Amino acid sequence: MKLPAEVVKVFEGIKSMRIRGAGRIARAAARALEVAAKGYEGSEEGLLDYLVYVANYLKSSRPTAVSLPNALNYVLSRVKAAKDRGIMPLKEVALKAAREFINYSLRAVEIIGEIGAKRVKDGDVILTHCNSSAALSIIIKAWREGKEVKVYATETRPKFQGYLTFKTLSSKGIPARLIPDSAVRYFMKDVDKVILGADAVAANGAVVNKIGTSLIALSAHEARVRVFIAAETYKFSPFTLFGELVTIEERDPREVVNSDYLLANPGIKVRNPAFDVTPPEYIDAIITERGIIAPQAASLVLMEEYGRAIGGCLIKVTVDMEDEGL
Repeated sequence: MKLPAEVVKVFEGIKSMRIRGAGRIARAAARALEVAAKGYEGSEEGLLDYLVYVANYLKSSRPTAVSLPNALNYVLSRVKAAKDRGIMPLKEVALKAAREFINYSLRAVEIIGEIGAKRVKDGDVILTHCNSSAALSIIIKAWREGKEVKVYATETRPKFQGYLTFKTLSSKGIPARLIPDSAVRYFMKDVDKVILGADAVAANGAVVNKIGTSLIALSAHEARVRVFIAAETYKFSPFTLFGELVTIEERDPREVVNSDYLLANPGIKVRNPAFDVTPPEYIDAIITERGIIAPQAASLVLMEEYGRAIGGCLIKVTVDMEDEGL
């Protein structure tokens, strides 16, 4: 089945990590589904099947970021609920749902910044890892409120996403230092708070995030430094309610060592997991657009946010943000 060029471009961008970060991935996927629906020229009966086909294609780009299937399921569930209305109204439902999700996602990051900044004190030294829009939103909001914070940003090997974080912080005038991942324990004695993002949050409160996150949380736990996770609720994994595990993606070994080295050493074996799992006991709180929760309350968020599984497609209940209780 031929796919629109823009859908293929989004797939390749996510797979190659040109599009990175769970929120950006989710918004790009929703946008790709919008493009697919807009360009569809078949019957009403075939639209849902076509969108499911496109969604499955997009989902195969990266296995770990739960935001990706959740964004796609958000659109698909609304199309499924609106069937038998005629092709044009059904297409409009798909377009509206995709735009609604994108707008919600962007607003959620802003709200997380507003909520999380209240937990940052003037003079705090913060450590962050990778390149989380939600974590950065908290730090930047606190800075704009006049809090003189300083930040350690890890390089985040092997893709060096920490360079993006450092560039963003520096562009805002926020004092930041880039440090090697392996230096985290050395600097932890100077840190007041660790603020991290998430690619997935499991029902038991465990957090899946960029490789190295669990070591940072362990070091913080040892040093009695509080760890905050900034995560939109669409990063919570409904599948883990039913005992499913979040797949940990392993990427090309050439991200770790170059091709010449591999050719010169044909017997070498390289492992390159992109994510790890941080247990809930090493996390003090998860900051969402709905408010701050203990990790152990993740299952309650999932029960509130998601309905039952129908035909293998989880139905998203609501993204109404009028009562976020700020």
